[in-house]
Amino acid sequence: MTTRPVLIDTDPGCDDAVALLLALENAALEVVGLTTVHGNASVAETTANARGILELIDRTGVPIAAGADRPLNVPLETAEEIHGEGGIRGELPEPSPATQPADVHAAQFIVEQARAHDGDLALAAIGPLTNVALAHALEPDLPDLLDELIVMGGAAFAQGNVTPLAEANFHADPHAARRVVRDCEPTLVGLDVTTQATVPPDLLESLSESRDGPLAQSIDEWLTYYDTAHRDRYGIESAALHDALAVAGLIDGDLLETESSPLEVGADGDLARGALAVDSHGVTDAPPNGAVALEADYERFRELVVESLERYLRCANAEATG
Repeated sequence: MTTRPVLIDTDPGCDDAVALLLALENAALEVVGLTTVHGNASVAETTANARGILELIDRTGVPIAAGADRPLNVPLETAEEIHGEGGIRGELPEPSPATQPADVHAAQFIVEQARAHDGDLALAAIGPLTNVALAHALEPDLPDLLDELIVMGGAAFAQGNVTPLAEANFHADPHAARRVVRDCEPTLVGLDVTTQATVPPDLLESLSESRDGPLAQSIDEWLTYYDTAHRDRYGIESAALHDALAVAGLIDGDLLETESSPLEVGADGDLARGALAVDSHGVTDAPPNGAVALEADYERFRELVVESLERYLRCANAEATG
């Protein structure tokens, strides 16, 4: 099996945490680093959360670079009301010097890794796109240096989850989303497919025989972070693991069905802010500048998530029993 280098730009976040565990456990991916951005909480908190996740699963050798602490041109908004105080539910270890962030801004780190892996690096952006937009400003050839840019963001033909038109990551920094979508040829994994990316209650119950220990308890919190109102709103039985579906698409190239189209993101005004426009009928005569995911193999997705988490829990149980 060929191992694919991947850099994950993230704002942990409960579904981010599941995405990170999935990427770090799967042999198909080599995680060369994490970059952090504002989003589900402040960048100080998302960076601490990323460090805590690495500490929790004993992957302290993965480099971290902290990034943008605010959007390009709109006020900072966070989502602690959904993900919990500090941006994540569950308990994480206090970060140690082993996960001290690199002395480089996340945007520069993205550029450095793209150059170092010239043409081979996959960049998974699962938070607001501020760091990616800044990296593209630093290196205009960034799209050519990447093998793939996969983005959890947007709502192509589905309703938004912040406004009727806008998904949270695009709404958080619409100007960055517009720049990245216009110029970086992304594959967008948005609410059209991610809202149904859940681990149903029966699988939650059977995930592991042991529910003890900090890792098991945190995983439980991450998989069930939606409250009843959110589950009822979207007609789902458990929390949507938006970011994990995007990462799963890097692990299994057949998981997502995508379609190339001309894409644009609204950046100004209340209703247009963060709205993704997909010209699937070609009314603008513009060439395609990216792709959107329209279908997903949810059975395969759940298989990947459950198998990965089971392996973590078995290792944790083995360590606990000596």
